[in-house]
Amino acid sequence: MALYETLAAEIEKSIRDGVLRTGDKLPSVRDACSSRGVSPSTVFQAYYLLEARGLIRARPRSGYYVSARAEPLPPEPGASCPDGESTELAISERIFDILGSVRNRDVAPLGSAFPSPLLFPLPRLAQAMAAHLKRQDPLDTVEDLSPGNPALRRQIALRYLIAGINIPASDIVVTNGALEALNLCLQAVTRPGDTVIVEAPTFYGALQALERQGLKALEVPTHPRTGMDLDALENAIARHRPAACWLMTQFQNPLGSLMPDERKRQLVELLTRHDIPLIEDDVYGELYFGATRPVPAKAYDTQGLVLHCSSFSKCLAPGYRIGWASAGRYTQRVQRLKLSSTLSASGPAQGAIAEFLEQGGYDRHLRRLRDTLQTLQARMATAVAHAFPAGTRMTRPQGGFFLWLELPQGIDALALHRQALARGISVAPGPIFSASGQFASALRLNCGHPWNEAQAEAVRTLGELALAALARHRPEARDLTLGP
Repeated sequence: MALYETLAAEIEKSIRDGVLRTGDKLPSVRDACSSRGVSPSTVFQAYYLLEARGLIRARPRSGYYVSARAEPLPPEPGASCPDGESTELAISERIFDILGSVRNRDVAPLGSAFPSPLLFPLPRLAQAMAAHLKRQDPLDTVEDLSPGNPALRRQIALRYLIAGINIPASDIVVTNGALEALNLCLQAVTRPGDTVIVEAPTFYGALQALERQGLKALEVPTHPRTGMDLDALENAIARHRPAACWLMTQFQNPLGSLMPDERKRQLVELLTRHDIPLIEDDVYGELYFGATRPVPAKAYDTQGLVLHCSSFSKCLAPGYRIGWASAGRYTQRVQRLKLSSTLSASGPAQGAIAEFLEQGGYDRHLRRLRDTLQTLQARMATAVAHAFPAGTRMTRPQGGFFLWLELPQGIDALALHRQALARGISVAPGPIFSASGQFASALRLNCGHPWNEAQAEAVRTLGELALAALARHRPEARDLTLGP
């Protein structure tokens, strides 16, 4: 936990325990620095975080004061309970219909899968691209073909090394975003008709990929904090003999779960015993809220069975569509599939990102981005706590930019999606994250957009719609909200 988070947690405890009461003034930044032995930046970050959580409020030219006592956040959901049977997929049409709305900039983007592009250093990336193009050798257009730009692959290998994973640049294949990397890896390790293990709920893009390649999905119970249940996974392997697993071990979409390091090691050991490849989707790994970056399951791979996929789309360069696969023993197969399908990723985009990484400043950008996303998540969580019906459950992700809500039974998330869209609000309803259509009363909300009155009003409207739906189903529940 970062120093400012520790300070914020101590102050929050004092507020919730009644030591600090509504209207009490907090120490000035100067006094807090002196008494705590910390920097002004640490105090400001702690106060900003508490303000985002609705616990304190700034008064111009006066300081920070304790707000009215904040209500506790909703309880967390429990582990999922899929039926344990493999499923042939027919879900793409529903996903296309539901998610088409997120392209409309006039719609509140709570259902979007992307953070706001305003959070990224796009002007600096444009400068990096211009610098790269000015000195580009014409022969680079050949050198950048799969497996990709050599300078970019070296920079990606350095990122692995910083995380404590020794992967040579020659094992990295640059792709058109992480989704192409994941699709190529899936194609490399399966044949039509095979069964692939996924989380429940899982990223809908994984379900679309399985459907497109004629594969079956086997959903395994997953906990919102710790990820997939490894005992259930072992049972599923014994019963179904799957060809592969497709998992997000870090800040999973949509739950935000983070599998502990020891469980990642156990996961890799289990799959290695059964010679089952793991396709590890790690696009949110850089978006952690703690002091250190958690390592992916790839760190425990000794047999080349983990095909690790990531991209720069969620953490640096949305729209550049630059991802990669570190595919272990399947690297050559993935490279050949890339060459025979789309040949290469954009040369200028690869060069621009390589240039940006070489210039330095990437980690400084990531620190700012992570702080921003954590504050935005806190604001969204507080708004949900005040707006949604009693009985709502909500995740507490330690990274990423999603919240998963499980609404009281009887609220139809698909109907709520349609009603919200009519009010100019997009949401991602739970059934699109399931091969078998589970999670009928769940929603995924995007926290990765600047918080303003329009965002706050969108959450309030969603809460009102959910409460109205619950009242229709259970009239006695009318007017029961989580907050005051």
